[in-house]
Amino acid sequence: MHDDGHGLLLGAVIFLATAVIAVPIARRLGLSPIVGYILAGVAIGPAGIGAFSDPERIITVAEIGVVLLLFIIGLELQVSRLLALRKAIFGIGTAQLIFSGAAIAVLTHYAGDEFGWRASLVAGLALALSATSIALQLLEEKGGMSQPYGQRAFGVLLFQDMAVVPLIALMPLLAQGTHEERSLAESIGHVGMILGALALVIIVGRYLLTPMFRILAHSGAREVMTAAALLVVLGAGVLMASAGMSMALGAFLAGVMLSESSFRHELEANVDAFRGLLIALFFMGVGMSMNLDVVLANAPLLIAGTLLVTLVKAVSVWAVFRLSDGTRADAVRSASVLTPAGEFSFVLFPLALELGLIDSRQTDMLAACAAMTMLLGPPVALIGERLARRLERRTVSEPVDDFSDAHGAVLVVGFGRFGQIVSQCLLAQGLEVTIIDNDVEMIQSAGLFGFRIYYGDGTRLDVLRAAGAERARVVAVCVDQRGTADRIVEILKANMPDARLYVRAYDRNHAVALRHGGVDFEIRETFESALAFGEATLRANGIDAETAQTTIADIRQRDLERLRRQIVEGEDRGPSLITPEPLMRPERTARPLNEEAEDVLKHETEFSG
Repeated sequence: MHDDGHGLLLGAVIFLATAVIAVPIARRLGLSPIVGYILAGVAIGPAGIGAFSDPERIITVAEIGVVLLLFIIGLELQVSRLLALRKAIFGIGTAQLIFSGAAIAVLTHYAGDEFGWRASLVAGLALALSATSIALQLLEEKGGMSQPYGQRAFGVLLFQDMAVVPLIALMPLLAQGTHEERSLAESIGHVGMILGALALVIIVGRYLLTPMFRILAHSGAREVMTAAALLVVLGAGVLMASAGMSMALGAFLAGVMLSESSFRHELEANVDAFRGLLIALFFMGVGMSMNLDVVLANAPLLIAGTLLVTLVKAVSVWAVFRLSDGTRADAVRSASVLTPAGEFSFVLFPLALELGLIDSRQTDMLAACAAMTMLLGPPVALIGERLARRLERRTVSEPVDDFSDAHGAVLVVGFGRFGQIVSQCLLAQGLEVTIIDNDVEMIQSAGLFGFRIYYGDGTRLDVLRAAGAERARVVAVCVDQRGTADRIVEILKANMPDARLYVRAYDRNHAVALRHGGVDFEIRETFESALAFGEATLRANGIDAETAQTTIADIRQRDLERLRRQIVEGEDRGPSLITPEPLMRPERTARPLNEEAEDVLKHETEFSG
């Protein structure tokens, strides 16, 4: 494609049109959008219609999407939480990279004579890295980031992003000849630069960025805030890159430093749109860079290699997570999301080619293998999730925690925002409460305030029994995910039909389903708070307290009657449950905004005249 302005505009149109077409098709076929982006890149790249002839240039630009992704992740990670993940970052992360890298290197070396031990080591270390964007998207889709296995997997991904720096420094040391001594000296000299860059990012992020954003906020120009957010991300990334580290790590540190800032949500909103688009461009660039001639000529070898690399990484990750006291199901989930090769493998392979560690054919083969593991990643994650659920259903081992002293009158499952308030009400009256949750960080934080919370998965029958569900007067299901709540209710109803179930409902549709499921009490998580909000709003509009309370009581009664009709008669079933018919009609028919504006303007004109 020509580099003139018209060609650039046409390229942008082709990119956007291809993305718009590819993602719905991928979803229709049950595939991840990432797979759609990679295949779309193949279609419009040199191996396809040839709309783009320089995919490496596109990948260089699109890597900014990965940088923005790490910045957003950093915004969501307070320093205390990062310290809580230190075991996963440095312990599990190191073990995973060493075991997976060594296994893939041995496999590559003995698979064919063309890979010497240096080339095999490059292949092993590069392919041992995992795709941060794919893994995080898979974890987000399954709600895994709030689970212990998801936090450990994130720790591994974070370690890999940090490990890119020493891996890049290691490449010249692997090169043959006298270049080794010079590279060693250069690597030692870079240590000071790296430490200085780290200190600068931390100091600026900790002490200067928040005052800067406060000044910009007073200007009232939203576009300046967006520009400042991008400046912070790219500035931190460029600073780290100039010191020989990855841009993604610099952006991540900047995000962590701003994680407790009052501008955190504003920054996330400003950056998120760019992040999604550039990550899509990155994966399309990966598809464009695939050399189909090499792929087709070596298809059997590449398919076998991709399957073996995926299997080796899955087994290695599973073993590491099992040795780190993870459950079998969590180890399977972690292994399934960490199998795709990482984005930084496409940085290491060209560097190794430049240093003479691998030749051009090996580079094409390894890059194709890495891209194919990315294509295989989402289906492997789906298989892993199904296998993990089977393992959970078949688990008959003892619970993770010791419930020997758990004998509360109420069993609370889930200690999030909702469960915490419920527990406070019960404890205020001196009731004995047993609380279970599977968020390790939440349990540790609650322990600082004197709460005794047991670690356990509420969807496991043995955990519920050990926690005293059969003895408790009430089982309060306070989890925030509808599917999890439904599984707990099904388990208890099937095995403890006499248990009194009080369940948090996600919405009106869920409330009806829970009533049909036989729960004793349900409440929509936002219903009562919305009524209280409505009452306060009535008071703010001059309605006296008694009238406001009567109105809210009437609304509550009307809603209860409708809910009963829906349960008995099936009224308002289906999509209408999302936006049900109003409980009472407005006194006048609403008109378009422009008509009302014209009336106001007319009235003001008459008044002023």
